[in-house]
Amino acid sequence: MKKNTPHSFLKIPSDFTSKNTRCSGELYLPEGIINPPVVIMAHGFGAEKAFGLPAYAETFAGAGLAVFLFDYRCFGTSDGGPRNYVDQGRHLQDWKAAIEHVRSIADVNTQKIALWGSSFSGGHVIVTAARDHKISAIVAQVPFVDSISTTFKLGGKFLLQAAPHAIRDLSRIITFRSPHYVKIIGKPDEFAIMNTPESYAGYSSLIPKNSTWENKCPARILLRFGLYRPIASAHKVQCPALIMLGQKDSLINAAVVEKTAKKIPNGQLVKYPFGHFDIYTGSAFKKAVKRQTEFLLTHLRPE
Repeated sequence: MKKNTPHSFLKIPSDFTSKNTRCSGELYLPEGIINPPVVIMAHGFGAEKAFGLPAYAETFAGAGLAVFLFDYRCFGTSDGGPRNYVDQGRHLQDWKAAIEHVRSIADVNTQKIALWGSSFSGGHVIVTAARDHKISAIVAQVPFVDSISTTFKLGGKFLLQAAPHAIRDLSRIITFRSPHYVKIIGKPDEFAIMNTPESYAGYSSLIPKNSTWENKCPARILLRFGLYRPIASAHKVQCPALIMLGQKDSLINAAVVEKTAKKIPNGQLVKYPFGHFDIYTGSAFKKAVKRQTEFLLTHLRPE
């Protein structure tokens, strides 16, 4: 059987506004396809759209799907400050704005929209689809689904180290001063939001060599983090959902991801014997993106 030739595609700047701030977006538009379905993508905790996501976008576009890839406010090539301002509420607002923007694009099928998220944004797509029942499908890989289980997994030492940073930044919020920052990634012997043995090398492997990204975010996320539980929204997701977990994930409790997938009425769970960051590169990436592409094509084809 002859193997399908990947579609060529155009990569078009396509910015939008969220809460009066410009967000940087890119539309991958496959050539030769009229009104293709579209996949909206954004990254996880503290990351920019350039961190490994173009490989997914190019694969999906090569299969004939349009892709809209964006940076949150205060990240990457988007405007806003303070920089690297991680906050689930702000991110969810940006997801909503991105979807509204895509629904205004004339060159894509606005009735067939999928959401793709990874890690922190894996939780965002679950919550967003639970709120917007016009979404056709979601993909959530190694998703953050529950602050309680993640906190237990990180352990008491993490909480003891995090508390002073959270309090210090809270005082700066109250007194209208610039944020107190903490590292996003670090080695196990230093405090960072992600400091498990796989975190520093795994996250760093996704950062382009010419990146100007700074390894820090406002510590106020430590105050907000404990309130975020996408698992609580899972039962409201009406569209098909592909959930991919890493059985050796050091940041996210795989059993709770599995529980989340079971709560989604039309959820599919795929387990891989790897950690949190392995899915972005090498053979794990190839297997995962192939499965994701097949899933998206199945659920985004016109009826």
